[in-house]
Amino acid sequence: MTREIVLDTETTGLDPVQGHRVVEIGCLELVNHVPTGNTFHVYLNPDRDMPTAAFQVHGLSEEFLSDKPRFAEVADDFLAFIDGASLIAHNASFDVAFLNAELTRLRRPTIAGDRVIDSLALARRKFPGANNSLDALCRRFQIDNSSRTLHGALLDSELLAEVYLELIGGRQPGLVLSVQHVQTTVIAQRVQRPARPHAPTPDELAAHEAFVRAEVVEALWIQE
Repeated sequence: MTREIVLDTETTGLDPVQGHRVVEIGCLELVNHVPTGNTFHVYLNPDRDMPTAAFQVHGLSEEFLSDKPRFAEVADDFLAFIDGASLIAHNASFDVAFLNAELTRLRRPTIAGDRVIDSLALARRKFPGANNSLDALCRRFQIDNSSRTLHGALLDSELLAEVYLELIGGRQPGLVLSVQHVQTTVIAQRVQRPARPHAPTPDELAAHEAFVRAEVVEALWIQE
């Protein structure tokens, strides 16, 4: 089972070293590249002012955040949600730097770089020289982002999950189904075929080997 967490953050600015803080975290769980419906979402009180430039991006005001929990109050729940999973983020170095700054303040283990997948890097490799912002990728893959009038961590995670699945090979019908439903459907549709009553003929074996040599790159079952 492959478990991944698509995540996004909203912040008070661009650099945690300058005292900027996380004000929203949104996470969405994928299992075997299928959204499970499990999410983690929280607004945070940053204990500082909200610069106008940041407010214009996400619309989260000091007043709105004033009664929200501090990161310290949700850290355990956040770490439990992402535990053991690979993390997918768009321009991941930004989100991880902010999250690690918050974790460092609490003297908690930080997020290791080797568990993070940067969807922006994936997009740049796939579409070099193109606009690879989240909005641009939504347009490219015909993903409806009409509700994204402002940045929002959970909404952006949901959109990014769809974009990420396109980047790694394309969405399949029914991705909104739960993993349990998908597994149940596959089992129900599995057909048990009777064993073949005779071995393949030499001509069949030769035809199969010729096909594998022509169509399969570096096939491991070809005996040289």
